[in-house]
Amino acid sequence: MNSAALNDTSSSPAGSSWLAVWALAHRELIRFFRQRNRIIGAVGQPLIFWLLFGAGLRSSFRLPGDTATDNLTFLQYFFPGTIVLILLFTSIFTSISIIEDRREGFLQSVLVAPCPRWSMVLGKLLGGTFIALFQGMLFACLGFTLGWSFSVTGLLAVAVLLFIEAFALCGLGFVLAWRMDSTQGFHAVMSLLLMPMWLLSGAFFPDSGGWLGWVIRLNPLTYGVAALRRLVQSEAASLAQPELPSLALSLAVTVGFAVLMFGLSVWVSRGRTTGDLL
Repeated sequence: MNSAALNDTSSSPAGSSWLAVWALAHRELIRFFRQRNRIIGAVGQPLIFWLLFGAGLRSSFRLPGDTATDNLTFLQYFFPGTIVLILLFTSIFTSISIIEDRREGFLQSVLVAPCPRWSMVLGKLLGGTFIALFQGMLFACLGFTLGWSFSVTGLLAVAVLLFIEAFALCGLGFVLAWRMDSTQGFHAVMSLLLMPMWLLSGAFFPDSGGWLGWVIRLNPLTYGVAALRRLVQSEAASLAQPELPSLALSLAVTVGFAVLMFGLSVWVSRGRTTGDLL
């Protein structure tokens, strides 16, 4: 796959735009399956976190103001947050390809191809999103080991939610990577931004009120984690967490976050393609 595929204008401007989307997304998928160590990096580390923190904090875990959640272990509470962590790691690995493509000259070829800028952005984001969805659903299968049962409809709902969350996180990574030319600097910025964003999403500890509670409520990732909790945990476990936003609100914020990140990605892609974030 090279930039020549993006110059195919065999049908119409709209057709060539969607061809560019497919070509770029397909390229990301090929690169992923040729680099199998990325699966280990994106799934292995969150899996270790889940097992170690789940075992270490099992005896001390209690939800705020609740005394009847002995059946909800920290492994179960931390499970949805671990899935989101996988999506987060995948978005970092995928966004790095923007910097690599610029160094190799591929990005410059894409930018001069006769296709709109949004198709380039959408292709990159969809490629990363499908990779994240594959890894997230792979880990979600471990939910059966926790005694949870999923219907076909439930699994489809989880897959749709993970797709939207992954798309939003890949868009955030795209916005940051577009202005950077150093993978080391990109890792530093993403760790400084995304790890606290994940920690303050209710993924690792619940909202206990106070100023920290306000930070958690203002974090858009909080609503993605909350929606995932409501889909994978039992109704009793959800009722034991009254601080959780409703499913409708969580879905609305998550979709809005994804749309906003796509819009910002298209906007920044119209500007400079190299330089320092600051």
